[in-house]
Amino acid sequence: MMTATAPHSLNTYTAANVANEAPPVAPGDIAIGVIIGRTSEYFDFFVYGIASVLVFPSVFFPFAARLEGMLLAFALFALAFVARPFGTVTFMAIQRRMGREAKLTIALFLLGASTAGIAFLPTYAHVGLASIVLLALFRIGQGIALGGSWDGLPSLLALNAPPARRGWYAMLGQLGAPIGFLLAAGLFAYLLTDISTEDFLDWGWRYPFYVAFAINVVALFARLRLVSTPEYARLLDVNELEPASVVEVVQAQGRNVVIGALAALASYALFHLVTVFPLSWITLHDDQSASNILWTQMVGAALAIVGIVASGLISDHFGRRRTLAALAILIAVFSGVAPTLLENGWEGQRLFILLGFALLGLSYGQASGAVAANFPAKYRYTGAALTSDLAWLAGAGFAPLVVLGLSAHFGLAYVGVYLLSGALGTLAALSINRALEIRD
Repeated sequence: MMTATAPHSLNTYTAANVANEAPPVAPGDIAIGVIIGRTSEYFDFFVYGIASVLVFPSVFFPFAARLEGMLLAFALFALAFVARPFGTVTFMAIQRRMGREAKLTIALFLLGASTAGIAFLPTYAHVGLASIVLLALFRIGQGIALGGSWDGLPSLLALNAPPARRGWYAMLGQLGAPIGFLLAAGLFAYLLTDISTEDFLDWGWRYPFYVAFAINVVALFARLRLVSTPEYARLLDVNELEPASVVEVVQAQGRNVVIGALAALASYALFHLVTVFPLSWITLHDDQSASNILWTQMVGAALAIVGIVASGLISDHFGRRRTLAALAILIAVFSGVAPTLLENGWEGQRLFILLGFALLGLSYGQASGAVAANFPAKYRYTGAALTSDLAWLAGAGFAPLVVLGLSAHFGLAYVGVYLLSGALGTLAALSINRALEIRD
């Protein structure tokens, strides 16, 4: 009798002890950690994305025409998204052997070192092809580090939010994306306005990477302060947010991983088509200055922040699955008018940017909610990380490269085709698996 009931009693005892011995951890405190971590990561990635348009074609691919230089830069941009799942697998193993704090320290150190390496990188004019190889290696390092920096806090936030406000708390971590973009775009816009083009391409472009390194250091200590405390460690343990074998997760929960990635596809397809792609297309085909485009995108990022906040209220009222489906339909509608807007001069392009960011905020605000609750507790930590990796890879990783290449050679209709494919992917995933546990 005692032997048969011991595991259950032990679990009950442990949970009760945690509740009695550990000070309560408010969901708002968890949200602060998520926002800090995501803002630093997105700032890094947007600095690289903007530089892929404004800097790298001239500095690392001067032998290619402007369009081809951007496409080559976007090919390197995509490497991080390919590397990210490998980072997740590698650092899950590190966590099992060395602990959560060591894993996060190593991952963020790698991210900071890769970013700082780009800041000090010699150009093609100095070392030739070696500069491109080094840039690719540092970009891969960023992707591996981003996969390794998964700390489980978004899942913890979802599990500990009040039942009636899960949509609200799910959106808080998503604020890191527009905040990171605002900081990155603002810094580039300031440099473009304050110094000459020659100075910007000579040395000015390096400063955003220096800043990214500094932000990583601050974020490292802020996140370690959260995840290394006994209160958080106990809460993570009670919720079973520990790494499982990736092979085991894929075998047992492969269907949930794939459907979870597809459920967020509309948001991720839109992500780089309103951030990185418009900057590349407009600078190539119109006479608008890059700083003007960036200022407009910063207004769009502010709209995205409003949209993310609104998504929490909408989701809590109507349910997360309905919210994701409705926004996928709106993105499908937007895909039909997007090419026309981009073809109609600066006014149309500006409207594309602002509408796109508003839709991005509303849809992306609940994109992470399609992940955590779909997995049993044992697989939630690793399953959520893999699902996020696949969503980024399938929806956003190659978006600037594919859409710019197709649009330049065959017309802007492919912007709409790409967005429509993401919307259909989301609707298909939600339809195929109506039992997907998106917590309402």
